[in-house]
Amino acid sequence: MAGISPIGSDWTAVKDRLRSGQSAIERLEDWAVYEGLDTDLGARVHDFSIPDHYTRKSRRSMGRVALMAVRASERALEDAALLGDDSLTSGRMGVSFGSSSGSPPAVVEFARMLVDQSTQGLTATSYIRMMGHTTAVNIGVFFGLTGRIISTSTACTAGSQGIGYAYEAIRYGKQDLMIAGGAEELCASQAAVFDTLYATSTQNDTPDQTPRPYDVNRDGLVLGEGAGAFILEERERALARGAKIYAELVGYETNSDGQHVTRPNRETMGRCMQGALDDAGIASSEIAYINGHGTATEFGDIAETNATSDIIGSNTPFSSLKSYMGHTLGACGVLESWMTIEMMRSGWFAPTINLSEVDTRCGSLDYIVDQARDIDAEYVMCNNFAFGGINTSLIFRRQV
Repeated sequence: MAGISPIGSDWTAVKDRLRSGQSAIERLEDWAVYEGLDTDLGARVHDFSIPDHYTRKSRRSMGRVALMAVRASERALEDAALLGDDSLTSGRMGVSFGSSSGSPPAVVEFARMLVDQSTQGLTATSYIRMMGHTTAVNIGVFFGLTGRIISTSTACTAGSQGIGYAYEAIRYGKQDLMIAGGAEELCASQAAVFDTLYATSTQNDTPDQTPRPYDVNRDGLVLGEGAGAFILEERERALARGAKIYAELVGYETNSDGQHVTRPNRETMGRCMQGALDDAGIASSEIAYINGHGTATEFGDIAETNATSDIIGSNTPFSSLKSYMGHTLGACGVLESWMTIEMMRSGWFAPTINLSEVDTRCGSLDYIVDQARDIDAEYVMCNNFAFGGINTSLIFRRQV
C-alpha cells in the first residue's frame, strides 16, 4: 500500500495527525481571485515530489493527477517487493485506477482553443493529460504493464471502484495481481462544481473548524487532493512468495440509485452495504468499525447514516476521515481504506473531528468523537457514494 495525502504520505505522519486531531484544511489565498467562488478552503498536498528517474520524456504525458497516481503506485510496488518484477510485463498484472477527471490545466488548453478560436498552446500530450483515464493509462505505460486496464472515472467512488474491480479481476481468474486505487489534483474549478450547488463550506476564516461531517452546524464540504495505490494479489500466490500482507479484501459491492444525479438514496445505499456483507459471507454484527463517506453535506450525511443504521445497526463505531483532509474525490476511496486498514492493524480508530452535536436527522450510530477509540477489529467496512448515485462498499479482514 502507499498513499499521498494532505495529512501525510506515510503511515507515521498520518498517524500523528489523526492522533492529534489536526486537520490539513487551509484557506487558499490564490482562490480569492475567482469572482463568485464562495469557498476559499482546501487541503493541499505540500510534500509531493518526484524522484530524478522521472525523466522529462516519461513525464510529458502526465499532469499532477497522473504523477501522483504513478508515484503512489511505484511506492506500493516497492512495498510489495514487486518493483521490477517479471510479473509486471507478463500480462498477469493489470491496473484498476481512476479519478474524477484528467488534469484541469490540460482541460484549460482545449477551452482556450474554443474561446480564442486558435489551437495555439495545444500540444501532442494535451489530451493525454486531460483524458478521464489518464491515471490508469500512465500507470500502465510507466511500468510496462500488459494486463488489463480498468479506468474508474466515477467521481467520489473512483478509488473504491478501482479496488473493487481489481478484486473481481483477480477473484475470477483474469489477473493474478492488480494495481488499484485513485487520485485527484485540487483545482478551483472542482470547488466551483460544488459551490454552484451550495454544497461547499464557506467558513473561510476558520479553516480548522470545517468540514463538520454529521454535525447539525455543518455548512458543506471542503475539497482535498492526493493519490493512493493498493497491490492486490491472489491469496495463495501471495502466501507462496512470502508477501507482506496488510489485510484481506473479503467483500465488495457497487450499485446505483437510478433516481437522481446529485441527491443520494438511503435504500440503494443500504443495498450496497448488504451486498458487500453477502459477498464477504458475514453478518453485520461482525463489522467492528465503519469508515463513513462523511461529506458534511445535508442530504449526503442524512442518507448515508440512516442507510448504515438500517443495515449495520446502531452499535458499530463509525467515523469519517474527511474531517481531517477534506473530500479527495477520486482518491478518497483508497486513501480512506489505506488509513482504515492501518488503524485496524494498530487497534485504534480516529474520531470525526469538528463533530460536536450530531444532527438529529442522521442515523442512530456509535459516532466516535473527541478522541481515538481502541477497538480489536477483525472486519472493517469502508463506504463511498458519488454523484450519479454510484455507491460502493468494501470490507477488509485483518491479517493474522
